[in-house]
Amino acid sequence: MSKIEKVLATGKSHTTLSSSGNTSRGHNGKLDIELSTPGAEQPAHVFAATQPHPTAEQLFAGAWSACYIAALGLAAKTLKVTIPADVSVDIEIDLGQSDSGYLLQAGFNVHLPGLSHEVASAIAHAADQMCPYSKATRGNIDVYFNVQTS
Repeated sequence: MSKIEKVLATGKSHTTLSSSGNTSRGHNGKLDIELSTPGAEQPAHVFAATQPHPTAEQLFAGAWSACYIAALGLAAKTLKVTIPADVSVDIEIDLGQSDSGYLLQAGFNVHLPGLSHEVASAIAHAADQMCPYSKATRGNIDVYFNVQTS
């Protein structure tokens, strides 16, 4: 797999759990988009505070983060761990170039405060195995995880 040599643009999202579902926030913006879960009556995810004309990288980061944070909850439940109320996920999608052309890469900062690093890492990696966006990109783009517990 080729590595990005020069980053051209980065799309960012910040997703937290809320009582009404998940909230995803762009890093510097002004637009709110509510995303629904199949079969749900109310929006489960809010992609909030993106630029008025979000980039593809921002939209991809927001959609992936909404899916991934839901997978975190499922992974925690599978591992019989109560997920912290203040869990959050920051995703950065970089568009870049290498000798072979244009590429994407993704960086995840997963915040699971109050858990041991070992348990938090297990949840983060189990969620990566469950998330359909992670499955779709696996082996196609570089992805790195940073798991924080404080």
